[in-house]
Amino acid sequence: MAIRHLLVIAMLAGVGFLSPALAAEPGAPGLDAQALLRVGLGLLAVLAVILALGWIMRRMGTMSGGLGGRLRVLGAVSLGSRERAVLVQVGDEQLLIGVSPGQVRTLHKLPQPLDLTGSRSGTAGGTQANSGFAARLQQALQRQQPDKR
Repeated sequence: MAIRHLLVIAMLAGVGFLSPALAAEPGAPGLDAQALLRVGLGLLAVLAVILALGWIMRRMGTMSGGLGGRLRVLGAVSLGSRERAVLVQVGDEQLLIGVSPGQVRTLHKLPQPLDLTGSRSGTAGGTQANSGFAARLQQALQRQQPDKR
């Protein structure tokens, strides 16, 4: 959206540079092919700089903004082709939000924040779901180890 605004400003600036040349008297030196070429190349250079800065900002990732890093996405799970449930931490609170193309809605405010320090992938609920399987796998591996000796 910001790129569109900058493009409009660049085009208006170009028109502002051309207006004195267009207002010149018919006999005076004014708008010729060389002047149009310079203005056109200047506008292309401005557009290239804007696109390059947009690409660099996208590659650098999202900026923390005014929150100072107090807003974090802790995990997400796909609920459909375009819907997701996202666990977000805002300060000391955790919110489960539903995200779809048309809206974002708060599904649940967690009364106590989830402890995700032991989670392997950082997704919500990953510790509880994986601990049962991990424990069973560990028991099965321990049972098989004495047989190999």
